[in-house]
Amino acid sequence: MILIVDDDKAIRLSLSVLLRRAGYDVSVASGPEEALDIVRNMHLRLIILDMNYSRGTSGEEGLELMQKCRIFQPDTPIILITAWGSIPLAVAGMQAGAFDFITKPWDNFLLLQRIQTALTLTEPKTENTAGGKFDRSGIIGKSPAITEVLKTVERVAPTNAPVLILGENGTGKELIANAIHINSPRANAPFVMVNLGGISQSLFESEMFGHTKGAFTGAVSARKGRFEVADKGTIFLDEIGDLDHASQVKLLRVLQQHTFEPLGDSRPRKVDIRVVCATNADLPAMVANHTFREDLYYRINLITLNLPPLRERREDIPLLVNHFAKLNAESTGTDMPEISSDAMSWLTKQSYPGNIRELKNLVERTMIVSGSHRLDADNFKASALPEIRTAAPSVSGATLDDLERTAITKAIEQFGGNLSKAADSLGITRQSLYRRLEKFAINPDKLKES
Repeated sequence: MILIVDDDKAIRLSLSVLLRRAGYDVSVASGPEEALDIVRNMHLRLIILDMNYSRGTSGEEGLELMQKCRIFQPDTPIILITAWGSIPLAVAGMQAGAFDFITKPWDNFLLLQRIQTALTLTEPKTENTAGGKFDRSGIIGKSPAITEVLKTVERVAPTNAPVLILGENGTGKELIANAIHINSPRANAPFVMVNLGGISQSLFESEMFGHTKGAFTGAVSARKGRFEVADKGTIFLDEIGDLDHASQVKLLRVLQQHTFEPLGDSRPRKVDIRVVCATNADLPAMVANHTFREDLYYRINLITLNLPPLRERREDIPLLVNHFAKLNAESTGTDMPEISSDAMSWLTKQSYPGNIRELKNLVERTMIVSGSHRLDADNFKASALPEIRTAAPSVSGATLDDLERTAITKAIEQFGGNLSKAADSLGITRQSLYRRLEKFAINPDKLKES
């Protein structure tokens, strides 16, 4: 049974008809007292709750009712209804434990998607959630840390829930996003990856929403944006923490309403997408510092996946080493070398600030440099960066930013200011390195001179 609570008779009727046609059993209530009577006496699968009743538009009455509903039915998901201009109220509701929020006027298709997502993720898990064998999408590892992540991926992939993937650089966020896509009903539709950190504010609308011919100087032909290309599929927004405030507002509207307007065209276009975001930034801290919108934060992280760094899943390192060695041998047409036990022992003890990407680079570099059929610890030590040739330095009292700043400065110094080589050694792109130089106010020319 789904309970609809709203003081507007037209809204109660509209939602009731929509949900009954979709096959759901529905009960309605016009206000808090009637709603609590139902909540106390009936098992509910979902509650759809308006935030304003008799006492104005502050939303306090709705938040109070939501808290009372959670006392009687703590495991029942609650979806809040709010006007677009009252999204801060919905954010307050999310902080208080609501599952999701929708804005008026809503899109029936999107609302049914949200309802199905809420029911799928909160009701008891059934076997074979995805309806078939789970595809790991090339993700290597059997450690408890990565196994737990994959269990969550298997559970959320069949839904349309927005997912936020958190983790350090090189932990495999793109692979996890792809695993979500290929295990979803959207698997045969596009998977579009967008590096938001590489898109300037001036190009954001054109890149994401597209443009018409003549929309601006140089627009000699119409061009589809990333959202339109991803229609019916999944859009992966990487490095969302790097997005500027103005672009955050534009992105929020698309994620909320699933409509956009190409530059030069005033007609809204609908898009059916699943959104997966990723970042290595501390988004809660950015929200607290008002550099990342709180409403956008709650829109993208219905499900949050925290990817463990490689140093927290050391038992996976031998599997990864053999995997990368095999791939490199196949790509170069050579025999896969034997990797000695002392080499594996040394490799599993290193810190890998660049995580899996750094390990992959080390394996490939060692195979190329040594050209041997047997690789010992000395072969890997000779190819390793100075940071992993020796024991990892103490990090007591150091913040993640401190460690990242140190790793960047050492890499630039080691390669004499060559940013391409420094970026490669760190396991990040040159564009990502530029952003971090700006973030930490590092002048590579001065490091080169020192």
